[in-house]
Amino acid sequence: MFTSQTSSFQESIDVDERDADFDNEEIAGYSQKIQQINSYYAIYYYQNTSLTLLDASLPPEAEPELRSYISRRLSKGALLGGMGNIATVELSIPEQAVGCYCCLLEQEKSPEQPEADGNGWVVCLLGGSEKGLNLFRIELDKYVQGLQGCLTPEMQNLETEVMPYLNRWYEESVMHIHRVVQMLQANVGYLLHAALSHKLVEVTGVDEKTKADVARFIKAASLQGLVQEDTTTASLCKAISEDSHTSLIIDCSTSPPTLTNEVSNRFCDDWIQAFLNAAERFNPFLLRQILENFKLKAIQDMNNLKRFIRQAEMSHYALFRCCLFLQSCGNGDVLLQNARAEHSSLPEACGIINVLEEFLGENAQGTVY
Repeated sequence: MFTSQTSSFQESIDVDERDADFDNEEIAGYSQKIQQINSYYAIYYYQNTSLTLLDASLPPEAEPELRSYISRRLSKGALLGGMGNIATVELSIPEQAVGCYCCLLEQEKSPEQPEADGNGWVVCLLGGSEKGLNLFRIELDKYVQGLQGCLTPEMQNLETEVMPYLNRWYEESVMHIHRVVQMLQANVGYLLHAALSHKLVEVTGVDEKTKADVARFIKAASLQGLVQEDTTTASLCKAISEDSHTSLIIDCSTSPPTLTNEVSNRFCDDWIQAFLNAAERFNPFLLRQILENFKLKAIQDMNNLKRFIRQAEMSHYALFRCCLFLQSCGNGDVLLQNARAEHSSLPEACGIINVLEEFLGENAQGTVY
């Protein structure tokens, strides 16, 4: 039983050899050490079914190909206002086939200009693969929506605001996880543990961009919203976050950064090397896939623990199996913290959790499971 769990865990980490969301050919390409993935952008004004190029960072021969692709999508009604669409496009660029995120930002409707209804701007962000961009869909949606307020038909701010903003899309929307791993290196395990256990993280001695990178990393690694959560759980998370003694403090005024109140466990530590290997390859898409696999494995373990707790209420043997599972998974402290919050209104389950906590405490011997 536990041998198969260990095997499953190893498969989750080894995403450069196999992965549920990337085929073998893509993973083989991702396994090569690369210096930089090329990224491009294009923005068009859409009016009366016609597209007018405003700016593009694509090679001259590739832009008409992209415009033709967008025109076909628009004619089929495949681009809806405010909703990003991701697909693979073949263009005259070194990559030939590339992931393309397209979004139609509709012009604000005005009674004075009824003829403008349906007009807007089509923003295209290109780089990596379709599957890679899909991992960052939320970030891309948010970044493109950030343009809405500064787009006007006259586009007087095209060179001063819009072009610089679009030129930064890859750094701002995709590379933040890579920057955090590069900064923390082997200490990234402490940040992973903080994300799973709802700990507040304070970042000092650094600019606001780096603080935002860390906050976005935590949000991406957190299970909040992905696991069952009631008001009691939310209260627990808030109490943990507000306890300054449990806050993880990252002081970036030193190199490497100095960490205070750092806590990790075997589960988080086992993922460190996978993150470091992906960061060394300079591939943010592989990094994000590893992070998603990390979360998936944590959710699977949480579901297993809940099932074992239900069984343990009726069977001492099931309680024994539950103890062995917690000891084996290496994430016992986080799983029990979440289980206690979720079962707080169930006396029998709380009794089982008390026994499990005592078991881990007696067997810890200085190691957090």
